[in-house]
Amino acid sequence: MIFDTHAHYDDDAFDEDREELIKAILESDIKRIVNVGANLKTSQNSIDLANKYDLFYAAVGVHPDDCDEVDDAGIEKLREMSREKRVVAIGEIGLDYYWHKDNPDIQKNAFKRQIELAKELSLPIIVHSREAARDTMDILTETNAGVNSGVVHCFSYSPEIALEAIKLGFYVGVGGVVTFKNAKKLKETVERIPLEKIVLETDCPYLAPVPFRAKRNSSLYLEYVVEEIAMLKQTDPETVKEITYKNALDMYKLS
Repeated sequence: MIFDTHAHYDDDAFDEDREELIKAILESDIKRIVNVGANLKTSQNSIDLANKYDLFYAAVGVHPDDCDEVDDAGIEKLREMSREKRVVAIGEIGLDYYWHKDNPDIQKNAFKRQIELAKELSLPIIVHSREAARDTMDILTETNAGVNSGVVHCFSYSPEIALEAIKLGFYVGVGGVVTFKNAKKLKETVERIPLEKIVLETDCPYLAPVPFRAKRNSSLYLEYVVEEIAMLKQTDPETVKEITYKNALDMYKLS
């Protein structure tokens, strides 16, 4: 069984064949998926998807792209959405200095406010962090953000940062990038951290693994990620599936 801990099936890239793809997934080894919000609209989309299909759960949160939504009204809307029974996390939230270098203080404030909301609701968080390792880790540390667990999604930093995140109570999200030839840091990270601290993710429709790189991603391609992790950890794919599935259940507090 495979748990896709981070996907965006409400994305426009799935509009033409969403129903057919979900049907194929239901017939596959993929047993659970968390559809992740990136703003208030896509957070509600994620809830709607989770209410329609037992396969899905939802995460609600505001990505740094839309951090201006994180005002008092936005926080109250997220709090309201979090009461939905299929909501299992606050996310994706965090910092992105690759696309947005001009508003770090606004991003940090939005990140901290959503961490505090997650702590209030006893929910794990899904962390987006790009070219912002030190500021991300400092905020996660000073806010005790790992108290209810969570994941540093689409991990792209050094093994040392991964180990630091694990100490704070986080899992490391690994997806299609681990299959890329040039993903040396991520491969080293997977080799060095415990398998018990890795969860599988797609971030679909983005970041499809080799041999589908640059094409639309889906949970069906996680088999390639499993195989790469198994090779790096010198174990078998079934062990990777079993342990990462349990990790995801624990992280999201699901039975």
